[in-house]
Formats: sequence, structure tokens, C-alpha cells
Amino acid sequence: MVGLTGHGASSKTHNREKGAAGEKLAVKYLKGCGYKILKRNWRNPFGEVDIIAAIDDVVAFVEVKTRLSDEFGAPSEAVDFRRRERYVKAARFYFSGREIDCVVRFDVIEVKEGKVNHIVSAFEA
Repeated sequence: MVGLTGHGASSKTHNREKGAAGEKLAVKYLKGCGYKILKRNWRNPFGEVDIIAAIDDVVAFVEVKTRLSDEFGAPSEAVDFRRRERYVKAARFYFSGREIDCVVRFDVIEVKEGKVNHIVSAFEA
């Protein structure tokens, strides 16, 4: 049975729910730190950016990674080269045709066991 083995559609649904809960916690954390949330789950030609947030003169493109354990490594380790490249291209697309008067940053927020670890400037363009 698919539902009992942890594979298939129910597993994907569980992962989506886990990810959505992690993103909600990340948004709450960012707002508590004084960030303004500009976009959530922003779809673009290069994929999706979990959160775009601003504070002072910084616009942060934030990838949220939620895990229940370290069994498959730290959550941030899942932000591989391909994902980083997609975020950089998405940022360029986001600002295309606009004048940029801010610092652009790429952050990762790890959510594990209800705790948030914000990795500022996790990677560069």
C-alpha cells in the first residue's frame, strides 16, 4: 500500500505540508526580525523563490529548507549549485527593467524541529 510505505502521493503531500509549515515559520521569523515580505512562492521562468524579503537597503532571496532530522544531512546542504543558479537568475529577472538601489542577497533558512537557523549570505551571485 502506497500510504503505508511512505512512498508515492501521500509522501509528496506530506513533504508539501512540511515545506509549507517551514515557510510559514520562516516568514514569522523574518517579520519578527523587521523584514518586510515582498513575495512568497514567487514563480518565475527559472522556478520558484520561496521568499523575497527586504530590510533596510537589502533585498534577500530566501530559500527555505525544512527537515525533520539530519538523516539526509543539514537542510542547507540541499541547496545545491543548480538551485543557487536558479535563484541568481530569478533575482536578475525580478530586477530586470528596474533600477536597483539595494543590496541583493541570497539567504537560506533551515527549519528543523520547529527551530529556525537563518544563514545570511549563504551564497553569492
